[in-house]
Amino acid sequence: MVRYHVFDFPGWKLLLEKTSPNALHDSDARYDPPKCDEDTRVEVTGEIMDWIKDRGGPQRLLCMTGAAGSGKSALQQTTAEICQESGILACTFFFSASDPTRNTVKQFIPTIAYQLGRTNDTLRRWIKAAVENDPLIFSKSLRTQMSALIVVPSQQCQGLGMNLTTLPYVILIDGLDECSGEDRQAELLTAIKECLLITGLPFRISIASRPEWAIRTALEPGGHLCKVAYHIQLSDQYDASADMCRYLQRRFEDIGLRISDSHWFAQNDIDTLVGAASGQFIYVATVYKYVSERRASPAERLKAVLTWTPHAGQIARPFETLDVLYTKILSAAKKAYEAVDTHHGRDFLLLFRAHHINHSGIKSNATTYRHPASFFFYALAWS
Repeated sequence: MVRYHVFDFPGWKLLLEKTSPNALHDSDARYDPPKCDEDTRVEVTGEIMDWIKDRGGPQRLLCMTGAAGSGKSALQQTTAEICQESGILACTFFFSASDPTRNTVKQFIPTIAYQLGRTNDTLRRWIKAAVENDPLIFSKSLRTQMSALIVVPSQQCQGLGMNLTTLPYVILIDGLDECSGEDRQAELLTAIKECLLITGLPFRISIASRPEWAIRTALEPGGHLCKVAYHIQLSDQYDASADMCRYLQRRFEDIGLRISDSHWFAQNDIDTLVGAASGQFIYVATVYKYVSERRASPAERLKAVLTWTPHAGQIARPFETLDVLYTKILSAAKKAYEAVDTHHGRDFLLLFRAHHINHSGIKSNATTYRHPASFFFYALAWS
């Protein structure tokens, strides 16, 4: 039997090998991440920050749920930046279905432990020692990993007289629904409750997710998080219409400066688009991405979008206008592609699909709403 000496395993280096740098809120892989514009989503951002700053509050877990496109990631990104500026941000983890380094729970706890270790030298030494004491810790259950790499090192610091409340304490988790496997999502929620909440460590943890099975059942009456979590539902309670108007107004004005034409759009255009959004920020963000493509005429593209937009009263479901918009953009790209003689009859949709899979590694087509930016990368390439 091979015997290993604890010093054969430099703990911090091994921990780093197990992390997901792409999951950090300021990762280069998330360049230009969605975030709230100035003076937008003020009500819900204020509610989140009030909860974060109420360190004596009984609920140290916040769960923010909402449909795809409701602005959860933008709110988490904005919250992360506010907390970082205030010196209270401890950790972030942004799940992504299209990134194999952050679409599972495997890298979650090492990434959180790494960030916690960076907040304090003593805590980092205890985390490093935990890895060196058990180099196979990363192959164990989430609860065991969380206990060994986060709970025990924190308690050891407390045993030395350290006041953990003086350290950064906010942990932000985005896109739990983009983690593969509903059972693993549920396991992570359970580990967070049993290790980070019941043990009394001074963290305040915010999780954003679509209301899918794992988090929905945990939060409903009788669920194990029902009484311990502060729940924000991004629904009609938070009317984002005014925010969407400001968003489009500012961005369309920026386009006007770029093309030296401040009259290329009308206020009525913005009102029409916001009305068609059905309260979903993703719609107006998608419109802006399409209209602002530098190789095209913003006025012509805006006119096209308005032509595609159903009239008030014709929208049967929240994402109907987004379905129409995606379909029309893809059709326009297909038409432009096929108009070029050099393509020799190669099938546009087949190439589009292959390029999408090759670039993102996505093996299903169920990620359109989650990744509108990647959608435009492909569609605009042929527009």
